[in-house]
Amino acid sequence: MAAGRSRTAEGAPAMDTEPDAGKGDDGAPARDYAMFDAELTGAVMNVSLLRRLLRWLKPYRITFAVSGVLILIASTLQVMMPVLMSAVVIDHVLLEDDSGLTPDLGLLAVHDWLTASLNVSPLLGACLIYIALQIGTAVFGHAHRMTLITSVIKGLRDLRLDLFSHLETRPAAFYDRVAVGRVMTRVTNDIEALYELLRGIGTLIGEFVPFFVALGIMLAVDVELTLILLLVTPIMGTVTYYFRRTTRQLFRAVRMTLSALNQNLQENLAGLEVVQLSERQRFNLERYTSINVDNRTNELKSARVETLYGAFTDSMAHVALGVIIWYGGGAAVQNVMTLGGVILFTRFVDMLFQPIVALGEQTNVLFRAMASGERIFQALDWDEKIHEPAVPAELPERLHGEVRFEHLDFGYLPGRPIIHDVSFTIEPGEKLAIVGPTGSGKSTLIRLLSRFYDFDDGQIFLDGIDLNRIHSHDLRRRIGVVLQDFHIFSGTIYDNIALGDPAITRERAEQAARRVNAHGFISALPRGYDTELSERGQNLSQGQRQLLAFARVLAADPEILVLDEATASIDTETELLIQDALRTLTAGRTSIIIAHRLQTIQEADRVLVLHQGRIEELGTHEALLARRGLYYRLHTLQFQSEAAPAAD
Repeated sequence: MAAGRSRTAEGAPAMDTEPDAGKGDDGAPARDYAMFDAELTGAVMNVSLLRRLLRWLKPYRITFAVSGVLILIASTLQVMMPVLMSAVVIDHVLLEDDSGLTPDLGLLAVHDWLTASLNVSPLLGACLIYIALQIGTAVFGHAHRMTLITSVIKGLRDLRLDLFSHLETRPAAFYDRVAVGRVMTRVTNDIEALYELLRGIGTLIGEFVPFFVALGIMLAVDVELTLILLLVTPIMGTVTYYFRRTTRQLFRAVRMTLSALNQNLQENLAGLEVVQLSERQRFNLERYTSINVDNRTNELKSARVETLYGAFTDSMAHVALGVIIWYGGGAAVQNVMTLGGVILFTRFVDMLFQPIVALGEQTNVLFRAMASGERIFQALDWDEKIHEPAVPAELPERLHGEVRFEHLDFGYLPGRPIIHDVSFTIEPGEKLAIVGPTGSGKSTLIRLLSRFYDFDDGQIFLDGIDLNRIHSHDLRRRIGVVLQDFHIFSGTIYDNIALGDPAITRERAEQAARRVNAHGFISALPRGYDTELSERGQNLSQGQRQLLAFARVLAADPEILVLDEATASIDTETELLIQDALRTLTAGRTSIIIAHRLQTIQEADRVLVLHQGRIEELGTHEALLARRGLYYRLHTLQFQSEAAPAAD
């Protein structure tokens, strides 16, 4: 049976369905998990992707509009500064040329009014206007950048939250097949790539607005010279296009070799003890050197191409300046153009070429962003999930705790069953130990009981209610699971007991900790229940983490308890505390215990023995030992020193 589908129990409400992406051999949906490992390159411009992205940016459209107005103002002020220098300062003030051949955009009238109002010299008046334009450009430009970045960050924050929420609801089957690192990349690096794209679009707007304003002024001054200069732009654009296409391949090679360097370094440092014990330093250095040489080669290639491109753009700018001086100088001598107009052209050259260079730079950003956007929406569109009932069954306030498996078959992959026709019943309040060789299906039964996977062959009942009719959220509130290496979140001791449940007060958490013998070590910590735990609780011992896990489950007060190897790897000093905590934890609860410790198994009411996914034996500890079957052999192999008296 495949793990990707749900079943509908006879007489149960219909379950939600998902679209099939092809069928496996057993009829289960065939999903292409390999796409999460594929190296996506992205299209130059994916309009549908950008349209989808607008969904998260739309709530901030007013801020975006304000940002657009601000950049228009800032760009206009930026263009007016060269006009002021050329038409006002050079032509009007210094040369006293009032022919009007150079457009002044109204600055001449402002200048004359200001000098007359303040009774200052014409040159000082021009300086005051220039300072005002410079301040205005800086203020409006800063306001544009801040409003743009604020809107982008808020929109991508919402996208990241939606992506995180979506990934949290993907089933265990998804993470069985997809590397967590690939998923994390979508939430971190890929979102950051979209940020760079959207911020870059604002940069391009800031470059192209002056371009068009300057172009209009240049055409008004001298059409022929402007058209001559515009002939350079296609050359710049073509060279920029081929340069970016070349560097895109080089930068990808640089990133790959750099990633290989980091991976090799991390691997060697993480296993430093093994490296030193095996005298592997020279071999590791040779491997690292080889990767480093590849990285250096690619870095040098990209540096050479970048340097060549920089030299080309500088040369084209100088050629343009030469054309302006040659043509404009002649026009000035013939009184067709003023000296200020010639200087204005030299100031506008950068405004003509810089947008093309910036567009080339943003092309690489666009390529990366398209690939990142494709990966993000690939994850958002992944609809695999645990199927919930359309009309969930209502559970009573308190369950009796009867659990019944009926003819259950299950496999994680199509055509490869793990569980075969498993049927048994656990009475309310009973303690059932499940044992068996590695890979016999013990933990799989627990995962199915907690509905981490869908199943459609066989049934599981909880107090007579089919599990497929119970919403997973309601079900998991009634089942407490303690794993051998349970997860600790960043936060305090109390946070890790309550897990954000408002019903678990501090008093309730402390009471649970006392009952499972965890209060003693918690009180000995520097800040007690307010002690911050390090990553994965490394500042606690294994035994302390297990006691904390027991406190977490007891505080939640579930009717059914599952201990999956929860008493393994415990030091002998904590053994008595653990066993006493187990008695407290299992009292009055239906308990399923997957364990190898003899005392834990002996205290169970019954023992279920699994072998290759089938029930081999079921009975009390003593009865199974007397039968001298598989349980007896496992018992003898694993607990020989303790089992000898019992076997006699």
